[in-house]
This record gives sequence, C-alpha cells and structure tokens, in this order.
Amino acid sequence: MHDIKKIEANVEEFKANLKLRNFNTDIVDELIRLNAKRKDLTTSVETTQAEIKKLSKEVGMKKKKGEDATEIMSKVHDLKNSVVTTDQELEEVKNKLDFELSSIPNLIDVGTPVGKDENDNQEVHRWGEPKNFDFEAKDHVTLGENLGMLDFEAAAKITGARFVVYKDKFARLERALANFMLDHQLDRGYQEIIPPFIVHERSLYGTGQLPKFKEDLFKIEGQDWYLIPTSEVPLTNIKRAEIFSESELPLKYTGLTPCFRSEAGSHGKDTRGLIRMHQFNKVEMVNIVHPDNSDSALDEMVLSAQNILEKLELPYRTVRLCTGDIGFGSRKTFDLEVWVPSQKTYREISSCSNCGDFQARRASIRFKKEGEKPAFAHTLNGSGLAVGRCLVAVIENYQNEDGSISIPKALVPYMGGIEKIG
Repeated sequence: MHDIKKIEANVEEFKANLKLRNFNTDIVDELIRLNAKRKDLTTSVETTQAEIKKLSKEVGMKKKKGEDATEIMSKVHDLKNSVVTTDQELEEVKNKLDFELSSIPNLIDVGTPVGKDENDNQEVHRWGEPKNFDFEAKDHVTLGENLGMLDFEAAAKITGARFVVYKDKFARLERALANFMLDHQLDRGYQEIIPPFIVHERSLYGTGQLPKFKEDLFKIEGQDWYLIPTSEVPLTNIKRAEIFSESELPLKYTGLTPCFRSEAGSHGKDTRGLIRMHQFNKVEMVNIVHPDNSDSALDEMVLSAQNILEKLELPYRTVRLCTGDIGFGSRKTFDLEVWVPSQKTYREISSCSNCGDFQARRASIRFKKEGEKPAFAHTLNGSGLAVGRCLVAVIENYQNEDGSISIPKALVPYMGGIEKIG
C-alpha cells in the first residue's frame, strides 16, 4: 500500500517508477483526483457539522428564552440530511481510493535491471556444471513412473490434473528434502513455525495477494477463508496489526507448508510433471527487519538458498529480476534457477524478495524505539526451497542409465542410509 501524501509530493517520479513495470500510470491521475475529492467532501462534512452544532446552540437559547426556533430547527434538519448524503459519498470515495491504492504494485529498487520479461533478467551468479550424461537422460515423470513412485493417474482419479501421489522412496525423498531444508534454516537462526494453512482475506490483503490476484487463490465456499498460496502469507501476518519493540528485530521465521495455487492463466504451461502443480510443498523464509537492514537481509536469504543447492551439488544460477518480471509486492528480487537435464535449461526453484515497507503498510506491521514514533518494518520472503521442484532436480541430475536414482550425500542421513533408489 502506498502513502497518497508521498504520491502527491512526487507524482512524476512515482509514475516514472511504475512505467518501468509496464504499468498503466493513468491510475495515478485518478488517485490524485479521488484524494482531492476526498479532501473536499471531508471539509464539507466538517463545515456542515460545525454549522449544525452552532445552530443547535441557537435553538437551545431560543427555547430557553421562550422564542420560536422552528425556522432554525428546519435548517438544522436539512443540514443533517445533507451531511448523511455527503458522508455516504465520502465513504464511497474513500473505499474507491483505498482499492485503487491497493492495486498499485510496489515501487522498484533503483538498481533493478530494465526489461520487458524474464528474458531480460540479469544473471549475477552461476555455480556448478551441468552433467554430461553418456546416455539419453530421461525426465522425472518417466523415471518416477518407471519406478512406480510417481502416480499422476491415481492423483487425477482422486482429485484431477496437476496433482500427484508420491509413493514409497519418492515419498521419503520428498520428506528428506524438506527436513534437510528446515535444519539448514534452523542453523541460520530461523525460528520454525507451523502456521495455519487457511487464512482470511485480511491476511491475503496484507501480503498483497488480494484484491488483485484473487483468481490465483483457492477460496473455501461460504467462508472468509482461502488456502494459502505460500506460507509467506501466514508467516508475515504473525505480526499483523502490531506495534512491537525494536529490540525484537530481526524476526526470522521458517516453515514447511503445502501451497495451493489455481495456476490461473497458465493453461498449456508445464502440464507434464511436477514443475507447475496445484498443490506442492515449500520451505519458506520470512524476515521482518529494521529498514536499514533489509538489503543485507536479502543477501543473506539468497546465500542461504544457494547453500542448499550447493550442499545437494545441483548446478544453478542466480538472476536478478528485471522491471518487467518482478513481483507485485517486491522492490528487489533474486531468483535461483536449478538445472533440469530433460529440459536442458535452468528452472526457477527459489525467489527471494525485499518488499520494503509495502506489506508492512498494508498489514500495519510496526516497531517502536523508546521515545520515538512507531515506524513500519521491512518484510522479506524467500523459498528455501520449493520441495517438489528440488525433487525434480535431484531425480533428473542424479539419474543412472538403468533408471535408478542416486541419493545426494547430504540427504543420505535423512534417507536412513539409503544411497540409491531403484
């Protein structure tokens, strides 16, 4: 959420930043118009209420003196009716202003690469070399189905497309990856959280999924509840509507949760396999920090996600998202992309973002230093990692010619000593 006062004070600068996102800035002029109308209506209401108060005193004085106050009383009646009408119009304007403000994305960090889409993202780091197989590498779907451990047909029978049933050692491998990731984050000072997997509209508004991205969510019919699209939502909202001591900062939360996404608008994209599912598991990192420390916190989150892939010995690259690809609530984002042999390309496995005070303003997350006014914290979130996509990377990068899957050394203890599947 943006501060309309700051927008009015820097209209052209605000528009210029939004244009980098390919965002239609006509709405900014509408915001200015709505806020001017809000001010006029507010003044009108306050002026009329003051007049009513003044005339009401005159009515009292006339009655006290035994004089006729009918004419003044009639005027007071008319003014009260006009206040009700004006107040209703003011409420409508306020709601419209709030809605439009909530639909405008975050401002982009000054160093963000300028570009139209993911093709213009800027690679900033690369680790490991993709393996050259001396046989024709298979994709994770073929490998999993041949082993009888990925069952898409059973999932379709139970639920529908873009779901899967993990079986036997693949189910254990998924769990091993999640536990490995959680332990990794705990070693870096994160507090483990198991949050609700269902949240209400206020929580989704706070992190920016509502009102703009409603179609991407699964709503529970008849309730003000939604399935979480990511644990960023409940973890960030732990501090919603709070003013807490500066001494509590930084707050570092991690959690393993399922994530539920409708994948609206993704028809035809990654329909085969585990890359784009309606339900998947993810280990999340959320940081709530002092504004002075948010950029360094982002660097630490990226490094943490990179370390996981390096421990698993999976080739990856890190890219900084350009202005045309960065998320709605983010001011600065780095994506980690892991090598997927069957596709001969890197695919996103983690996204780490600094949202500045954008979410904190929407969710009213504030801290206070003794003797000073409350200030908005900065919030950050990142995947540490998407478990299903990491499973894809492990299966495909560690496949053997006979269709078996070797287990990365770092995961062997989490697999009960199992070194190979199949």
